[in-house]
Amino acid sequence: MRRGIAATALVASLALAMTACGGDGDSGDKADGPVTITWWDTSNATNEAPTYQALVKEFEAANKDIKVKYVNVPFDQAQNKFDTAAGSKGAPDVLRSEVGWTPAFAKKSFFLPLDGTEALAEQDKFKSNLLEQAKYEGKTYGVPFTTDTLALVYNKELFEKAGVEAPKTWDDLKKAAAKIKAKTGVDGYWGSTQAYYAHSFLYGEGADTVDVDAKKITVTSPAAKKGYATWQSLFDGKGLHKADTTADAYAHIQEAFVNGKVASIIQGPWEITNFYKGSAFKDKNNLGIATVPAGSTGKAGAPTGGHNLSVYAGSDEAHQKAALKFVNFMTSAKAQETIALKNNTLPTRDDAYTEQVKADPGIAGYQTVLAAAQPRPALPEYSSLWGPLDDELLKVAGGKVSLDEGLANAETSIAKLVPDFSK
Repeated sequence: MRRGIAATALVASLALAMTACGGDGDSGDKADGPVTITWWDTSNATNEAPTYQALVKEFEAANKDIKVKYVNVPFDQAQNKFDTAAGSKGAPDVLRSEVGWTPAFAKKSFFLPLDGTEALAEQDKFKSNLLEQAKYEGKTYGVPFTTDTLALVYNKELFEKAGVEAPKTWDDLKKAAAKIKAKTGVDGYWGSTQAYYAHSFLYGEGADTVDVDAKKITVTSPAAKKGYATWQSLFDGKGLHKADTTADAYAHIQEAFVNGKVASIIQGPWEITNFYKGSAFKDKNNLGIATVPAGSTGKAGAPTGGHNLSVYAGSDEAHQKAALKFVNFMTSAKAQETIALKNNTLPTRDDAYTEQVKADPGIAGYQTVLAAAQPRPALPEYSSLWGPLDDELLKVAGGKVSLDEGLANAETSIAKLVPDFSK
């Protein structure tokens, strides 16, 4: 892939004639031919990628002067692979970047600021909280491509048999779980030990793991401890399933829910398709979706996930121009609608929630909870903070350490990730 415009006419002419190397080999550009850009897609190669590949062909058909080299990169490898490639000026022109990666790569100047470019020509159409977490130091480095958040998903039939409604608070959930157990014999709720899923309990107390503005680690603050104490309490009680601390916990919880063995869990929209495969949701309308319950502050919130499309700052002008046009196309209302219908993912812009998209009760349900989704702070290290908490919360849930001890251990580990933050 061609990178950079040479300072002299001689080198410039050579650059046009030759194929420079990139992260995935030659671009195939010719002086009189179309510009070839490379897109690293980090989606599931089986379930999601075919939809994106079809859209690439549609884009190429409408833009004869641009070719797109589509490369599916495994998600768990993409961050490190791009980091290495960008550092050597061999990165793809466009990256499907997890929202947590965006500020980290922006800090390294690997991403092109998109404000005022064709990629953000319809900026006002996107959900404001999604744009917020695509920013770093006031500039926008990604266009929201797919989004997700957590919700309380529940089995309407079991809730109706027990005579309970979707709970508004965690205390309501405890009461509902007991009634469901008494009326149906099924546990009312099964919680996760993973830090991402526990994060909603912090938001319910007005807390977070860190205070970015104050540059302070807050995971052991009174508010955070209160949130985690509520999280811990939901593993013990009538109708509350005990914590699963095995390596297969995620699969166990999911399987139980989709087959009617537990009435509610906290889960994201990436499982919509799999919900419908379970015996409990052959009738899709049996799937209930509600905002995660609120904490003692009366506030409810859940972390926002998803991916942005970002443009590599190391590409030359011609490739950047083509990349910006491609990003604009892939995040258009029409493309977003297509992706939602094919992949059961949530659009990132309101005008893509067409009647056809909202006919899926899963997507329609998750759309209603997006307003409570909390954008991640523009801290490059933020996503890595969940690692120490994953380790410690698992020990807390398994009774190996106390909550205070586990949070203190997590604080020590987090301090190493953000050494300029105070405790």
